[in-house]
Amino acid sequence: MKPVVHFEIPVDEHGRAKSFYTSVFDWQLHDMPVEDDVYTFAITTPVDEDFQHTETGAINGGFIRRSPDLKSPVITIGVSSIDDIAEKIEAAGGLMVVPKGEVPDMGYYAYFQDTEGNIMGLWEEMK
Repeated sequence: MKPVVHFEIPVDEHGRAKSFYTSVFDWQLHDMPVEDDVYTFAITTPVDEDFQHTETGAINGGFIRRSPDLKSPVITIGVSSIDDIAEKIEAAGGLMVVPKGEVPDMGYYAYFQDTEGNIMGLWEEMK
């Protein structure tokens, strides 16, 4: 069984989204530069010094720049190998929409479309 490990909320304006989620839900938000943009980590549950959650079953997430492929919230599933799961996704009628990419010193991500048209994420821990 593969667990849900992360969520992402597409945003048009990081500042506006940060203000909303901080004031309404008291989330801690941390920006990380990525390529020509910024990724905002959303800490919704206690974490340790490596930003790993300390409560069983809890997940944290982030804000991503809204795009044509990523326009609705994304649920991310933890897997041992994105490459292996991508083959299974395509064999089952799904489609990889964002290929495997790297988050330095953390892991790998990808996005796929399921047979119902939903965009979902994959996360593989760096070994």
